Amino acid sequence: MPDGGKVLERLGRLGLVAVVRGRSWEDAVEVSEALLEGGVAAIEVAYTTPEAGRALRELARRGEDFLLGAGTVTSPEQAEEAAASGAGFLVSPGFDPELTAAMLRTGCAALPGVFTPGEVMGALNSGVEALKLFPAGAVGPGYLKALLGPFPGARFVPTGGVTDRNAGEWFAAGAFAVGAGGALAPPFLRDRVHREEVVELARRFMEAVERAREEHR
Repeated sequence: MPDGGKVLERLGRLGLVAVVRGRSWEDAVEVSEALLEGGVAAIEVAYTTPEAGRALRELARRGEDFLLGAGTVTSPEQAEEAAASGAGFLVSPGFDPELTAAMLRTGCAALPGVFTPGEVMGALNSGVEALKLFPAGAVGPGYLKALLGPFPGARFVPTGGVTDRNAGEWFAAGAFAVGAGGALAPPFLRDRVHREEVVELARRFMEAVERAREEHR
């Protein structure tokens, strides 16, 4: 069983999670490999990817030193499959008490999605140690800063609308880490040139995150 606490601590040190929504499980693996080559060390395969469990298993076989997780987890069955397939962290788009309990039972780090103060309270009371703020781009860094007023100890991972250009604003507002989907991870790689572009984008994104974290330590 994975150690969710250690996974979460490492996620906080890395600062960036790439959310991969593959056109197919093969595409998800190829995109993930390009991101890893570019220096992104936390990959979240979304369950909107066909046969997401297979993509997780293929990536887990790499045996490299990176964090592998599953996103858009919407049922206890998906949580169980993801954990059995090698995921170390599980992310849901919203907060559901039953689903969150199932995610925690796997031993993985569980990050339920939240948006309102009420959802934050419910999720924290369920025993989770980090929260996905989604859709973060709809409200902006100021909203995260406002949430940290009544919840100063909460660890938020804003996702949705995060780019290499605004990542610094999220860390300035108090983000624990950030998640990036479409701005970082395409649904498939068109060709070799496109792959090189994704590798380079991953490098730029990681540099932006590392620079932002240094500025706001």
